[in-house]
Amino acid sequence: MKAVVQRVSGAQVKVDGNVIGAINYGLLVLLGIEDTDTEEDIAWLCAKIVYLRICNDESGVMNVSIKDLNGNLLLVSQFTLHASTKKGNRPSYIKASKPNFAIPMYHKCISQFETELGKPIHTGEFGADMKVSLVNDGPVTIIIDTKNKE
Repeated sequence: MKAVVQRVSGAQVKVDGNVIGAINYGLLVLLGIEDTDTEEDIAWLCAKIVYLRICNDESGVMNVSIKDLNGNLLLVSQFTLHASTKKGNRPSYIKASKPNFAIPMYHKCISQFETELGKPIHTGEFGADMKVSLVNDGPVTIIIDTKNKE
């Protein structure tokens, strides 16, 4: 799994002009799923993101997590995170999972994030043409890959 984690002061996702998920302060997580991902990857990734100390404390230092702040999370599926640009100029998405595998994994991620946070999260709609808008706070953007846990 690959995730792009952005600390935001606000974010929303629209489908067909309708807002289907929106948060104020918290994290926007763009998530890419591949066939080699496992439930262990889900558990590791969700805990890592929820407990990342990338939010400011009272001194303005990135020292607290969204869990500490009871913050919100907006999860959006994004298969293009697995784009391969090795050959030519047209990306290949061969590593991105097909819906029959990715949708159940996406739903497991939603459940795991809700368990870690102790409350519901907000989401996009898997496979839909989504319009995502955000105000990146900081800016703070972190890329996490469960296959490269650095």
